[in-house]
Parts: sequence; structure tokens; C-alpha cells
Amino acid sequence: MKYYLIAGERSGDFHAANLMRALRTEDAAAEFRCWGGDMMEAAGGKLVHHYQEMAIMGFLEAATSILKFRGFLKECQRDLLAYKPDVLILVDYAGFNLRVAKFAKQHGIKVFYYISPKIWAWNQGRVHTVKAVVDKMFVILPFEQEFYQRFGYDVDYIGNPTVDAVAEHEASTDFRERNRIPANKPIIAVLPGSRKQEIESMLYVMLSVLPPFLNYQFVIAAVSNLDRNYYQNFQRSENITIVSDQTYDLLRHADGAMVTSGTATLETALFDVPQVVCYSTSIVSYTIAKALIKVPYISLVNLVAGKEVVKELIQGEFNSRNLVQELKNILENPEYIARQKADYAELREKLGRSNAAQKAAKLMVGYLQ
Repeated sequence: MKYYLIAGERSGDFHAANLMRALRTEDAAAEFRCWGGDMMEAAGGKLVHHYQEMAIMGFLEAATSILKFRGFLKECQRDLLAYKPDVLILVDYAGFNLRVAKFAKQHGIKVFYYISPKIWAWNQGRVHTVKAVVDKMFVILPFEQEFYQRFGYDVDYIGNPTVDAVAEHEASTDFRERNRIPANKPIIAVLPGSRKQEIESMLYVMLSVLPPFLNYQFVIAAVSNLDRNYYQNFQRSENITIVSDQTYDLLRHADGAMVTSGTATLETALFDVPQVVCYSTSIVSYTIAKALIKVPYISLVNLVAGKEVVKELIQGEFNSRNLVQELKNILENPEYIARQKADYAELREKLGRSNAAQKAAKLMVGYLQ
């Protein structure tokens, strides 16, 4: 069968690539065409556009990029009709993907959604659009199934693919040596995100806390789809190391972490690393988001746990003073660390282990047959 997949950012690329490999085990004749990234291409997809070209964050940024957005949408629609897939598989990325889903539905193309867009966080009215244009929804967070059921929409809960990815990761034994990280220094992992726009909002403040922690090595999790020279602008001290595409190995070796909100917060918890969650955007985007957000937290850790497990420093609270205080808590306060790790253990138990990608692939192929 022919599969057309769309993922709009790095974690979507990762999860879509795993799904593609799982689909091939269920459908040996599977063909893939996609909008995504390097990992989807490596998994056998014919890449139409890289997600980097489409990276738009925040309400203000989206408004100023509307012509670019429309151009990509029109191109995607033309390409979808030309390819004539058996199914369109969408991965998160609601703003773009729900528009493509509506178009596909109008033209008789079956639509599956793998990893629900976060409509439960804001604009919950979009659930009616989802019901109208998505044939099958596959969700990865326990509360998402309950959310959709409130609107009379049955979805498949497949477990969380991040749990599977972390469990299957084989730690590198030479991580420090390979990256020239001093053996005698504990590591603070710095996870600033994967898009230039968010990195530039986060990384200068994250690294401003260096002076009180000179006995630690700050290790920035870089991504290879951004030029290595770009990150060199942030390497202002011998206490700062940059590693590319080694986030899981970094978390295996880290004593604490500063993490930009997103999937990385869940990954950090699953690696049992004490963390502080950070987030900042333009004042216009923040003001709009604050008015629309319907959930009490922004990190997946706290959302799944249903309580504050990790401290969230958002917008005005994301500053050097608060960051220093919270780093001291997660690095030097034994009671604080023990409490966070106990909550992590409950989180892991709640999420369980499911082989999510394979489960989703089996369900998808079954639905298509």
C-alpha cells in the first residue's frame, strides 16, 4: 500500500520514522512519501519537504508567515492528489495537518492521525473538526482517550512511543571520552529545543547561570539539521560542551537538566534525570496563548502526572535568578531530588510499556484491509 505521512518537527520525524519501519513489518509492499525530516527519509520515505522549511512557532510568527504557510499547503494538496495514497497519516502539527486532513477527506482519501494534536490544551472546539475529517485517531497519552470520549469520539490508545524509545536505547560507554567531557565533572544537560526560533529564546538565559556552577559541565544537546557553526555562538566557556544528535546518551550521563517544554521533558523524566522546565516566546504569542490554554501545566511530565512534578519557569519567570535557584534544588537538595524521582517512578508506572509504533502499525494495516 501507499502511505503519505506529514510530520512538522523533529520529535514527529522521529516517531513517524519508527512507525514507517513498523508498517513495513506489517505490509512488505509499503511505499512512503512524506513531509518530515532526515529520520523519515532514512526509514525509506521519499521526502517532499524538510520540516525545517516549515518551522513556525507562536501566534505572531504564524500570522507573519501566512503566505509561506499557504504556499506549502497548496503544494501539499497538489502532491497528495498526484500520489494517490491509500492513506494519509498525520503526526501532531495541528495547524497544517488538520487543513490537509480536511482536503484529503473531501477528495476521498482515508485519514489516520498518529499522535494527537494538543487540542485538549487549547481550542478544544477543534475536536469537532477532528471527528469530521479524521477516520482513525491513535493517541499516546492516557488522558487523551478520556478527552475524546467526552465528545463521543472513539480513539485507539496505543501507549507512548517515547517510553519504548527510551527503554530500547543502548547507552554509549564512551560518551564522555568521545565528546571530551571531563571525567571528574558532573553534567548539566541543556536541552534548548530543535528550532532556531526556540533555541534563540532559550539558550542565552540557560547559559547565563554558568558562574555559580563552574564545578559542572554544561552540555548542550544540538541537532545536526542545524549547522554546527550556529551553536558555536553559544560556546563561550570551557565549561560548555556541544554534542550533536546524542540527547539520549547525554541524559544517561546527566545529573540534572534544563529542558525546553515539549517531548524532551518526558524523555528526561524517563531517564530519571532531575529537571527544570523552561519556556519563553514573544509577548504577543504568550498573551494569546495564556488566554487560550485550558490546562494547568505545559510540560508532559506534569500533565500526565496530574500534578506539579517538575518546576515550570514560563515567560517572565524564566530568568537567571529563578533558574539558579531551581538548579540548586535539583542538583544539591537531596529531599527535593528524591521527591521528584519518586514522582518519576509513578509516571513510568502510569505510562507502562506498549511497543506503540508496532501496535499502531498493526491496527492501521488492519483498518485499511
